[in-house]
Amino acid sequence: MSGLTHFDASGAAHMVDVSAKAETTRIAVAEGFIKVDPETLEIIRSGTAKKGDVVGIARLAGIMGAKRTADLIPLCHPLPITKVTVDIALDDALPGLRVTATVGTAGRTGVEMEALTAVTTACLTVYDMAKAVQKDMEIGGIRLLSKTGGKSGTWKAPAR
Repeated sequence: MSGLTHFDASGAAHMVDVSAKAETTRIAVAEGFIKVDPETLEIIRSGTAKKGDVVGIARLAGIMGAKRTADLIPLCHPLPITKVTVDIALDDALPGLRVTATVGTAGRTGVEMEALTAVTTACLTVYDMAKAVQKDMEIGGIRLLSKTGGKSGTWKAPAR
């Protein structure tokens, strides 16, 4: 199982032991989008969705998702998250919403999964809040943009 850290020598899944790693400041940034019809985007923009403030609630859901990542992803360590921001931008050209999440901690393992979970949770919340007016929304483009800290240092995704 070379290169896959969540498997032991016999191939069984296990939680990686990070106790010998140094504590460092770690930050991860992820992005994603949800495509909607122009009419749906206007409902979201105008604040007239029946379930309320789509962007505000999706932002809170993203923050909550980051905080609950270890409950959702079986081999993730529970982390003392020190920062979560979820930025949601309405994009007429998509059309839809672009979501960017930044998560930080001071610890022994990174927060990439927390940033990705924040983006995913925010996008799913937009879907849930707007599904009454559109069922064929598309969630996509979810990816890690960058991470800093730890033994491997800084990493940035190639430009698209």
